[in-house]
Amino acid sequence: MNWVWFSAAVLIFCRHATGAQGKCKSQSTCSACVSTAGCAWCKQRDFLMPGEATKHRCDTEDNLWRRNCSEVINPRPSTLTIRDETFWSDQGRVVQLRPQKLHIKLRLGVPHTFNVMFKRAEGSPIDLYYLMDLSFSMRDDLDIVHKLGHQIVSALKNVSSSVRIGLGGFVEKAIDPFINTVEAVKNRPCNKGYKGACQPSFSFKHVLQLTEDVTEFTRKAGNESISSNKDNPEAGFDALMQVAVCQDQIGWGDVTRILVYTSDGVYHLAGDGKLAGLYYPNDGKCHLNSEGFYDMATYFDYPSIAHVAEALSNHHIKLIFAVTKEHLEQYTAVSKLIPQSVVGVLEKDSSNVVQLISKAYDDLSSTILLEHHRVPPGIDVSYVSQCSDGTQSQSENRGACSHTMINDQVNFTVTVASSACLHEPTSFLLKVQGLNEELQVTVETLCNCDCNDTESFSPQCTSKGTLTCGVCSCDEGRMGQSCECERQEHKDTMLALDEKCVGPNSSQPCSGQGSCLCGMCICRRNIRGQYCQCDDTSCNRHNNIICGGNGKCSCGTCECNPNYSGPACECSTLTDQCHTGGGDLCSHNGHCECNKCQCDPDFFGRHCSQIRAPCFKFKPCVLCTVANGEDCTNACGGVKHITKMNESTPLVCFDETVHYNVEMDMADGSIRILYVLKPSKMYVIYLLISTATGGVVVIGLIGITICKIMFEII
Repeated sequence: MNWVWFSAAVLIFCRHATGAQGKCKSQSTCSACVSTAGCAWCKQRDFLMPGEATKHRCDTEDNLWRRNCSEVINPRPSTLTIRDETFWSDQGRVVQLRPQKLHIKLRLGVPHTFNVMFKRAEGSPIDLYYLMDLSFSMRDDLDIVHKLGHQIVSALKNVSSSVRIGLGGFVEKAIDPFINTVEAVKNRPCNKGYKGACQPSFSFKHVLQLTEDVTEFTRKAGNESISSNKDNPEAGFDALMQVAVCQDQIGWGDVTRILVYTSDGVYHLAGDGKLAGLYYPNDGKCHLNSEGFYDMATYFDYPSIAHVAEALSNHHIKLIFAVTKEHLEQYTAVSKLIPQSVVGVLEKDSSNVVQLISKAYDDLSSTILLEHHRVPPGIDVSYVSQCSDGTQSQSENRGACSHTMINDQVNFTVTVASSACLHEPTSFLLKVQGLNEELQVTVETLCNCDCNDTESFSPQCTSKGTLTCGVCSCDEGRMGQSCECERQEHKDTMLALDEKCVGPNSSQPCSGQGSCLCGMCICRRNIRGQYCQCDDTSCNRHNNIICGGNGKCSCGTCECNPNYSGPACECSTLTDQCHTGGGDLCSHNGHCECNKCQCDPDFFGRHCSQIRAPCFKFKPCVLCTVANGEDCTNACGGVKHITKMNESTPLVCFDETVHYNVEMDMADGSIRILYVLKPSKMYVIYLLISTATGGVVVIGLIGITICKIMFEII
C-alpha cells in the first residue's frame, strides 16, 4: 500500500504547486514579492528597460526566465529533520511516533507536505487508576473490587511489560442539599439497617498512589468502606478533574495512562453547585490535602464536561466509563464529547470489570488520532491518513486510523500552509491522542530576501544610492529607478514629478501606458504622445482588421482612405454596385448604403427588383379593378398600369374570378398588372361539348380517308 500513500502525497503536492505557481500579482519590493504566492524576483541589474516600473521584476519564475533574467530569487519551501529516532519498544523506552522534531520553511500561499509515521508498540508501560463510586448503592461492588487487583494487572500484562495500579473513590459534596447535614447522620450517613462500616460523605478521596504492588492495592481497597448521599447524582466529575490535574499526588508516569471510572449512578455538572450556594466555577487545579481529600469541594462548583475533557486531553489520559446498563445512554453521550474515552456496561456487582477494562483498553489503543496543538495564527494544518487496513482519508483536520493492531504502522501526510508572515520561527506540536509522545514542528516563513548583492554608491544607481536586490535606495536629494532624478526645490517628492506626467483628461501618470521618468513619459511600444495618450493599435476593427484595411489608425481613431467612411472604414462611399438601368439606384425601391442596396419594405434582391409576395400584396387592387372599373386609387396606389388581357395569356396569380400577373418596369421601377377574367362554368361546358363533337368529326374524316386509300391500293 506504500505506493498508494506515495501517489496521494505527490498528487496533493502537484495540485497545490500548480495552483500556487500559475499566477503572480506583481509587487514593488523583493520581500513583498516572495511573500506573494507564485511570484519570484529578478535581481539582475540591467533587467529593466529605461523607465520600466520596478514591479516588473516580480513575476512568475517562468516569465522571468523567458525575459532572460539570469538571477532569480525564488525561495523554496523545505523540511529539515532535526530528530528522527527509530521505532523502539522496550520496558524502559518506547518510540511509536516518527519523526520527533522538524524545521520547515514555508512560502505564503504555497502548501508544503511532510510525512509522519506511527507504529503501535508492544509492551508500552501502563498506569491504571481505578476510580470507584463509593455511594451506598455500590456496597456489593466494593467487596468484589478489592479482590480484583491481581486479575486487572494480570490482564493488562498481556499487552504491556509493566503495569502500575492506583485507587480513588468519590461520593458527593459534603454540603446541604446533597447530603444530610444533621450531625448524627453526617458522621454515619448509611441506612440504619446497614450493619457494615460507613464513612462520612466526601467529594473525592485519593486512596492509593500508582504502584506495582498489587497486594497494597488489595489491602487499601479492603480497608475502604461505603458512604451515602441524599440525591441520586454524584460528584464523579469532581473526582475526574482531580485525578487528571493532581499529577504528582496520583503519581502519573510518562507512560500510557488509563483512568477507569466505575459507577451505578449519574453525575452532577457545572451549575448544579448553585443549589448549595457554590457560585465559583471549578478552577481546574489540584486541591488534595495531606489525607488525599479534595478539600475545596464545598467552595467550587462542579466542572463542566468540556473542562474535564480538556484536563484529560492535556494530560494524555484515556478514560474508560464502566457503568451500569440503566445509565449507558447518558455516559455514551458524555463519551462522545471526551476524546479517547469509551463506555462499557458494568454488571451490578462489578464482576465483569476485568474483561471490560481489557476490551476498552484495546479499543482505545487501536484508534490512532493525530492532532495539532498551539498552532500559530495564519498557519493551517490538514492530514491525509493511510491506515494499516488500506483505508485512506483525504484532507481532514486531524489524522485518524482505527483497528490498529500491535506492530501495525500507519502513515500520515501532513500539509501545512501559511497565510501570514511570522516575525520569527514559531513551533507547534503534533500529538497522538492519549499518548505523551509528540512531534515538534518549527515553522519559518520565507518573507524576506537575502540577495547578497548590496553595493553602496553603485554605478547602477548613478553612484547616488545603494543597490540591493537589483533596486536602488537613493541618497538624499535623489530619486528615480536609477537615482537619476533630482528632487524638486519646493516639491521634493516623486509624487510631484509624477504629476507632470498626468494628462488633462487622465488620473494616471502617462495614461497608465508608460513610465514617468523625472517628470517625462516614456511610453510603451506602439504608444505615443506627451502623456502616452495615443495608442495606434486600439482603433475599431472590421473583419478583425484595424480600420478594415481601408485606412490607418491614429491615436485610437481611424483615418479612412478616399471612398471609405465609418468608425472602422468599413463603408464604401461608391454607388456603382447599386446602379440599375438608366442610371437609377436600387430600382427606385430602396437606397444605396456602403455600395449596397438597402431595399424598402416589400422588395428584395440585389437591386430591390423583386417584389415580396406580389400575388397577395396586389390581390386587393385586381379585385377592386374587376369589380369597380378604374376607381381603385386606394387599393392600387403604387400601380402605374393595370391591363386586361385575352384569355390565352399565361398568368401565375389566381383567384376564384380572375387570373393575373404582377410585373416591375425596370426603367422606372413602376408596377404593372396584367389580368384576365376566369371563364364561367356554362362556358366551360359548351367548350367541352364543342371540343368533343369536333374531335368525333375529325376522327371520322381521318377514318374515311384511310379506307379510301386502302381501296385504291387494292
